[in-house]
Amino acid sequence: MTEPHVIAGVASRRPSWLPIGFIALLVLICGCRGAVAETRDIALSGIVTSAREGSMEGVLVSARRQGSPVTVTVVADAIGRFAFPAARLSPGIHDITIRAVGFELAAPVRAEITAGRQATLDLSLVGARNLAAQLSNTEWLTSMPGTAEQKRPLIECMSCHTLERIARSTLDAAALYPVLVRMTRYANNSTMEKPQLRKVERSFNEATARKLAEYLASVNRSRGAWSYPLMTLPRPKGRATRVVITEYDLPRRAIAPHDVRTDDQGRVWYSNFVENILGRLDPATLEHREFPYAAAKPGFPEGSLALEAAADGSWWLSGMFQGGLYRFDPRTEVFRHFPLPAVLDHDAAQQSLLMPARAHVDGKVWTNDVLKQSILRLDIASGAYESIEPFRGLSKSRQHSPYGMVADAGNNLFFMDFADENVGRVDARTLRSTIYPTPTPRSRPRRAMIDEQGRVWFAEFAADKVAMFDPIHEAFREWDVPTPHTYPYDVHLDRNGELWSGSMSSDRVLRLNPLTGTSIEYLLPRQTNIRRVFVEPSPVRSVIGPLKFWTGSNHGGSIIQLEPED
Repeated sequence: MTEPHVIAGVASRRPSWLPIGFIALLVLICGCRGAVAETRDIALSGIVTSAREGSMEGVLVSARRQGSPVTVTVVADAIGRFAFPAARLSPGIHDITIRAVGFELAAPVRAEITAGRQATLDLSLVGARNLAAQLSNTEWLTSMPGTAEQKRPLIECMSCHTLERIARSTLDAAALYPVLVRMTRYANNSTMEKPQLRKVERSFNEATARKLAEYLASVNRSRGAWSYPLMTLPRPKGRATRVVITEYDLPRRAIAPHDVRTDDQGRVWYSNFVENILGRLDPATLEHREFPYAAAKPGFPEGSLALEAAADGSWWLSGMFQGGLYRFDPRTEVFRHFPLPAVLDHDAAQQSLLMPARAHVDGKVWTNDVLKQSILRLDIASGAYESIEPFRGLSKSRQHSPYGMVADAGNNLFFMDFADENVGRVDARTLRSTIYPTPTPRSRPRRAMIDEQGRVWFAEFAADKVAMFDPIHEAFREWDVPTPHTYPYDVHLDRNGELWSGSMSSDRVLRLNPLTGTSIEYLLPRQTNIRRVFVEPSPVRSVIGPLKFWTGSNHGGSIIQLEPED
């Protein structure tokens, strides 16, 4: 378990020989420096220090060429040394930024990169003037006093905004209550850049809302300064520093790349959570294209959550509040909409997830009906939907929500019960449902993948675990994530059998070895609201090449590629 520590202050004494502020000047050299590799392999290197710590391990150093949408980040090693591979930085002036909680650069820093030459730049950090602005959601949850049950509702808030907004508010409990009521009116696919109202308001429990308002008022600034110390997580160490992270900013910050997938040509496709647009980015050329689809229900919230590939190369999108499913043929660049029948197409209709990967087996695509807590199955040829109630016969006192979906070789469906604690299976031939409770109660399993052995890997969002379900033996295995309040959203198994995950909370990417239980957490350069994750080459692709972890920053309008160096 990663233990938090307290930064007692944000100011630091600087030795007299250090300047108070500077714009860094580069020293271009032709040889090597210390343990630095040959000049032709390194574009920029240096040492990170501070008066408080001396050499600093785990500081993220980012370089962005002026006018470019691409930011490249490396991490300082055990002696504080960072080095950018020459292939990652193009010639020109680069703005240099850092991430190290509790620290910041004293002044803006720039570096000039020249082809064929290595530049060196040492960075001296000072105490952060505004520590609160640097905290991740996980660090806020760690800092805030209260029980696990008091904090549990806050994991829903992260879908739309950071917890810093709550902590900085000055509203008391009475003023917070109507705010919480108003929040229930926003659609799932809302961001601060584009809030969207539901057509049908959700019901809520007044007593529960007032209790939450009282708790929030006890941890915000309604009574003045925070009454608790701000806790921070340790910086990366060891293997967690051996990584290169590339972030591609999309043309508009309002773009919300929810699910990210790569195709056989190395292009990145993403679902836009707040707009009726399928997006595509070519990392090699930086070409960005958007493929809009018409609103089936004008005036309803727009955007899609799930993006999945079919065996024929087509992309499928869940329609969310637009109703039904969308199929996109990348060869013709034409969408086909599969609308819901009138009996299902009410104002609260929502299809959040889908699974077309095995549609070639029987011509069927799985999806869900969120309001009715049920499963739908689309027949592609006829456009007709079948409805399955997987929780019929279970206690009416429990809420359910069929969510993350995967299908086995026979197009039998496995789904996650995001509102409760179950993994469900629907037999493709009989439509009979079987429910398997997870070992951890109230785990809220979320997104999933299936491997070549038919094992289902998934994230247990509310349990702070990742897990595997073996359908043959009807057995589960669970692994705790190393940092509390991570709330993993999704998982993906790589070709080496390691499990990757990310979260909306910690700004960290988890890499776990299920055989040994050991794990690494890679810190990302900026606050990153992670949803779906993808690793290539995956176990189902016989592609040789380095591992690349992909995700979208759902609130940051960017696509992120993380490449481990081991």
